[in-house]
Amino acid sequence: MKKVFGLVVLVVITLLVARQCAPEQTLVILSTNDMHGKIQRMPELATAIRQCRDTAERVVLVDAGDRWTGNAYVDKVAVPGRPIIELMNRLGYDVATLGNHEFDHGQAHLGGVLDSLVGFEVVCANVVSDTCTFPQPKPWTILERGGVKIGVVGVITNYEGQGHPAGHATSYLGLSFPDPQQAARQAADELRSQVDVLVLLSHMGDDRDRELLASENRYDVLLGGHTHELIDTIIGTTPLGQTYKDLRNVGVTTIRLRGGKVRSVAYENRPITQFAPDSALRCEVARYYADEALNRPIGELTATATPYGLANWFVELAKEYTHAEVGFYHIGGIRLDSLAAGGVGTAAVFDLEPFSSRMATIRMTPAEMRAMILAKYNEQTREGHRYDLISTTPYRILTTASDEAVDVAFPTLHEGRSYKVVISDYAFKNYQAIDRSKGRIEPKLVTDMVLESLRRKPVTPDNNAYGEIVVKE
Repeated sequence: MKKVFGLVVLVVITLLVARQCAPEQTLVILSTNDMHGKIQRMPELATAIRQCRDTAERVVLVDAGDRWTGNAYVDKVAVPGRPIIELMNRLGYDVATLGNHEFDHGQAHLGGVLDSLVGFEVVCANVVSDTCTFPQPKPWTILERGGVKIGVVGVITNYEGQGHPAGHATSYLGLSFPDPQQAARQAADELRSQVDVLVLLSHMGDDRDRELLASENRYDVLLGGHTHELIDTIIGTTPLGQTYKDLRNVGVTTIRLRGGKVRSVAYENRPITQFAPDSALRCEVARYYADEALNRPIGELTATATPYGLANWFVELAKEYTHAEVGFYHIGGIRLDSLAAGGVGTAAVFDLEPFSSRMATIRMTPAEMRAMILAKYNEQTREGHRYDLISTTPYRILTTASDEAVDVAFPTLHEGRSYKVVISDYAFKNYQAIDRSKGRIEPKLVTDMVLESLRRKPVTPDNNAYGEIVVKE
């Protein structure tokens, strides 16, 4: 018995020594998120990828969702999204998860793109499809690089859209989206023993990512998106990274292993401007941009417009078109940080408003407007606790010291009177405390109103904010 025990101890010691003496293995994961069609920066990304692959033996390229919506040269082609997918295929992406904007053109379109165009794997553990137009994605995939097995799990938000991702409910008919954090935990439990490295691609948003990592540590790294933040931090013992938006950075995760065990994980964001553009890919991108109809100026701005100026412009046009008395436009519907003075082409208008949005008209009293604004402000989401609805009518949101909205003051409206209100269709369909039975969606596209406005005369933006948030004494 003593000899057998001694032999067992010797074998264990030998294995431990062998593991310690095993050569170190290095894996590099390059990541993007929320690219929103910004293919003009892909030549620099191509150089970053080539340099990494030239120097590292094991490289994986991943994306955390929202690949289109935000660039007319990607969104307004015959097959929306095709240019960025073709370029991602060219760059050799390995795996991606879904973002909410992947569904902007409908699930049938997305299903067709996934089936016919995408050359990389798309994984998502918390979407369940009951429709033939959208293929059921795998929850995860296992990649292998030089003897290292990498498990990649994907999840998507279901927090902003009443049980589905942000966007129009019609885009999600026949689909369900279970809790992404629970799906991530279950996937990790099933996959952990099969891989050396476990990665979560998350389109939940960094607030939810932090919640997940604070509760337990099942992943070696979490690469996130959705909230458009620049993040390089550690929650518990797990690195959390996000590259902001619009392909301004590339995430670099360096994982060192020995004997099949992860020894260290380091994440950093590298600005895309650090890399010289790849000349061949730059020529390819230029071909997508050589669209005379999108490029030709059709009008001009007399001054640079801020997001407030753009929203004021949109809502005033909608008020004029519908003969409304009060107008509201949600600030999230403005997709550019500014629009420079000078000539404005069709592409810029579609970049401003890439959602094919319309406006809705509805009868509302000040009490009903108040209920709508209070409900939106007090939401526990990234769209809550901010001046979200830009209005033609001045108003003040009164809050407590703990930032809970308790009242809304309308200095120019009469309590009890019913007003004709025009509001963006996204807000009309998705915001709480709105009696939608009193309203209807108008037929004209917001982009058509904007294009007509530019053709009529030069536009002078009003960059003032007519609402304010005041702490109630």
